[in-house]
Amino acid sequence: MRALVLLALAGFLAQLVDGSLGMAYGVTSTTLLLLIGTNPAAASATVHLAEIGTTLASGIAHWRLGNVDWKVVGRIAVPGAIGAFAGATFLSSLSTETAKPVMSAILLVLGVYILIRFTAWGVSTRDLNKPVRRRFLVPLGLFGGFVDATGGGGWGPVGTPALLASGRIEPRKVIGSIDTSEFLVALAASAGFLVGLGSAGVNLGWAVALLIGGVVAAPIAAWIVRVFPPRVLGSAVGGLILLTNTRTILNSDWVAVSGPTQTAIYAIIWLVWLGAVAWSVRAHLADQRAAAVIETPPVPRPAPVED
Repeated sequence: MRALVLLALAGFLAQLVDGSLGMAYGVTSTTLLLLIGTNPAAASATVHLAEIGTTLASGIAHWRLGNVDWKVVGRIAVPGAIGAFAGATFLSSLSTETAKPVMSAILLVLGVYILIRFTAWGVSTRDLNKPVRRRFLVPLGLFGGFVDATGGGGWGPVGTPALLASGRIEPRKVIGSIDTSEFLVALAASAGFLVGLGSAGVNLGWAVALLIGGVVAAPIAAWIVRVFPPRVLGSAVGGLILLTNTRTILNSDWVAVSGPTQTAIYAIIWLVWLGAVAWSVRAHLADQRAAAVIETPPVPRPAPVED
């Protein structure tokens, strides 16, 4: 019972981050399941099963608040579903010993990308009225869906930064559109895992716990997406993913690292992580001050008094 409560809390926090940043529900939840010893394919299957409900709730919440660009959803969701189905069947064919470090390596790369992307550049708001081309969205959807299924998360980390970097969609609509289209991706991934695994290894109770927490958080996250600085949250999530998956890789058969070396690696990651968050907070406050100066009208000088 205690484990289910903790999973529900994890699902709540993961969806709170995902719904307000457009990423990290699958990555965060899968990382947690891996840490407690779940089979990698079963972990990803369990998370995607829960995501069917959480993404539906998140999509509805974002739609009601006007955070969805339906043209983007229509162009990226179907390729994403195709990629997710292919990724799920591929992961299901790997052994546990092979899949766990492979998945952690994928998650590690995504964590580094998120950390660098949001810390160094934040979000872009230029050229918001230009349409996003189908030739960009289709391969992005295919790749994002495949990575999402094989890594247990990745639809948001791949899709959200790419769309933000294009500068053609308002940030809140990027997040809302990615979250909404993820419903179809989660559905296709679950179907792929069902074909590859059947129901073996999928913990329905864990999926329900993650689902409950995520559904409760979905409307809250859709609201705070307007007020919480994505740059700071992106740096925080990227560092967390980097730390947890480095631990998995260092404890695998891929590497042979002594205890003091591991401690040094963890210390470096902590310092980089804290530095990145501090930098993002400073940059966000600087942007706010600059915006306040621009928006504040100059105070008119009084006319000179003639004698």
